[in-house]
Amino acid sequence: MGADENQIKQQLTEILADLIAIPSVFPPGDTVDLCAYAAERFEAAGYETDVVTKTEPVANVVARIGSGAPSIVVNAHIDTVGVNNRDDWRTAPLQATEKDGRIYGLGAANCKGSAAVHIWLAEEIARRGGPKNGELVFTLAGDEEDLGPNGTAHLRDAGLMKPDILIVGATTENQLITAERGILWVRITAHGKAAHAGDPGSGDNAIERMMRLLGALQRDAFAGLAEREDDGMASTANIGTIRGGHNMNVVPSDCAVEIDRRLLPSEDFEAAYQEIETALANSSEPAGSYTLERLRATNGFKGSGDGDGVNAFRRAIQARTGSQARFLTPVGAYDGRYFADDGIEIINMGPGAGSEGHASNESVPVSELVDAAVIQLAVIDDLMGLRDTP
Repeated sequence: MGADENQIKQQLTEILADLIAIPSVFPPGDTVDLCAYAAERFEAAGYETDVVTKTEPVANVVARIGSGAPSIVVNAHIDTVGVNNRDDWRTAPLQATEKDGRIYGLGAANCKGSAAVHIWLAEEIARRGGPKNGELVFTLAGDEEDLGPNGTAHLRDAGLMKPDILIVGATTENQLITAERGILWVRITAHGKAAHAGDPGSGDNAIERMMRLLGALQRDAFAGLAEREDDGMASTANIGTIRGGHNMNVVPSDCAVEIDRRLLPSEDFEAAYQEIETALANSSEPAGSYTLERLRATNGFKGSGDGDGVNAFRRAIQARTGSQARFLTPVGAYDGRYFADDGIEIINMGPGAGSEGHASNESVPVSELVDAAVIQLAVIDDLMGLRDTP
């Protein structure tokens, strides 16, 4: 590593340490303090910067430089999950610890590592005079861990992000994700009538109704999903939670389940919802004995693999690593899905492995932070040009 790269490493590790030290755990997903930190750095670098809040305490930062086309948006989420079991952590979760070439800390990989790269990238681009062509926008968003409407989704809906190319920070070990499944979250609530368990016939057992409803779903909506596949991506359904009843000696009057349905890029969440709705309607349960709610819904996307952004990443990854870029199949979902129907190029890329996210002793290799910074700087220079390129 040369002198310049030693400086990049030091800058990145310092930024990441700052980010890890600022709590942004969901729930409640409070990103106010972290956004204040990032906004101060963006403003100091010369960006037109706004902190945007739809619903407190979820804050988001939008920082712009340049104007015109193309509009390239670089996005990362800054909220994290909580510490599941503190005893499993070998380091302090809210303190960056560097050991054996890795930085440990809550969110180090998912996705404060990418956020640190993006802050460094913004400052380096500004130091070089900004882009020659087009508008470059950096967004740091909350509400990703809840798949909620107050982060990137709000920035899109409010017209604060209108990218031609969207680069999303993700745990890809600096490889590429250009296709992603859609998401449909639903809640089904079965209604019944409470009664004494000694006389169950005088009541209406909501848990038993839910069992029949779930049987109808498995038979009529989910049984064929295993046959739906697209380039390594699977169409799936998972019953994630079930809650019902009050006491063992009471016939339960209500029971609720929450279901995660993952959709191929060729599937539409409205059609998937209709499949569930139809299966429940055909279950023979009486009208009004259950309710179906849509909680979250976004379609998936599948890029062509040869757009301007992807090709710039191919060149930059080859130049940096000496190897061709690899295209990964994601298990989870990133915020690019909110733009799935916008006809733009969406690229997920960043340091860290997917297995690190939400895990105890989460960490990211320092070398991947540096590689991500160098690669993404080259991509922006390739797509937009920089006024002062060494």
